Amino acid sequence: MKKIKRSVLIFTLITFFTVFLILYHLFHKVPSVVPEYVLTYAENQARNYPTTLGAYYFADLVNEKTEGKIEILIYDSSALGSEPSVIQQLQIGGIDFSRISISTLADIAPPLHVVQLPYLYRDSEHMWKVLDGEIGQRLLTSFEDSGMVPLSWYDAGSRSFYTTDKPIRSLEDLQGMRIRVPESSLMEDLISALGGIPVPMAFDKVYSALETGQIDGAENNWPSYESTRHYETAVYYTIDEHTRIPEVQLISKATWDKLPEQYQTIIMECAAKSAEYERLLWKRRTQSSKEYVIKNGCLVIDLSPEEIQKFRQASLPVYEKYCSDYMDLIKEIQNLK
Repeated sequence: MKKIKRSVLIFTLITFFTVFLILYHLFHKVPSVVPEYVLTYAENQARNYPTTLGAYYFADLVNEKTEGKIEILIYDSSALGSEPSVIQQLQIGGIDFSRISISTLADIAPPLHVVQLPYLYRDSEHMWKVLDGEIGQRLLTSFEDSGMVPLSWYDAGSRSFYTTDKPIRSLEDLQGMRIRVPESSLMEDLISALGGIPVPMAFDKVYSALETGQIDGAENNWPSYESTRHYETAVYYTIDEHTRIPEVQLISKATWDKLPEQYQTIIMECAAKSAEYERLLWKRRTQSSKEYVIKNGCLVIDLSPEEIQKFRQASLPVYEKYCSDYMDLIKEIQNLK
């Protein structure tokens, strides 16, 4: 009987001590840092996409470097709306950060039309020499008076066409095809110049439009083609790499102006680091996405150099319409070694 009482006593003491420790930690916990700023970041891609992962990396870096004083909340998968809608919110301070395609931004900052001209770059290395150099810095100044402050360039690879019912093997095959384009006047005019029918459409509406036959195809990079599952219905992927459209990480000017200079410096530094990280992820993801969709039935069409030249010639009216005032800049880019 004494042993039982002793056991009960020991059990009671242990229980009491455990409860005491729990209550102690609950009421004597060292308070965590309370953020001075809780900011929003809009991203239209999925959680595991390179640009989205770059955004999360950026947010973590900023939080670390400011010792918890700035917390950035990422809203991916178009949770805060389409790119045009996000731009409007950035301009008035309704959204604090985003990553936006040049194809959407160029109507606001016209010199950016130059860097998305079709067949402008020799390859990816050529593009980054342009953007990371003095030319790229000059281009970023075109955001003045836009209500947004550019932070860094993000990669988005090269874009090619993919279609549902028939492949594009020549310029003639593209004639009359209804092709989804971002909400960009230049991209609309490019498709028209190539003989297709441009259909401006929000990114998150494309899968349904392909599936129902509202459009015959679209154009994008390998990771987007794979992550959106567009390959399930648009099985033909024609590699023409008509454009390499970089993207820009941005902060609302309204948000930027209210931040102390110390935090502005940290944000710029973290944006540059996140861009390096995103480009590395992009390179890896491009290769894995290409391998994945081919394994799952994608049929790849490689155009001959002669056929690519036909596409290039057909696209020249776009140069004339959008960049007649920037021909010296175009030559500067084309001649950059």
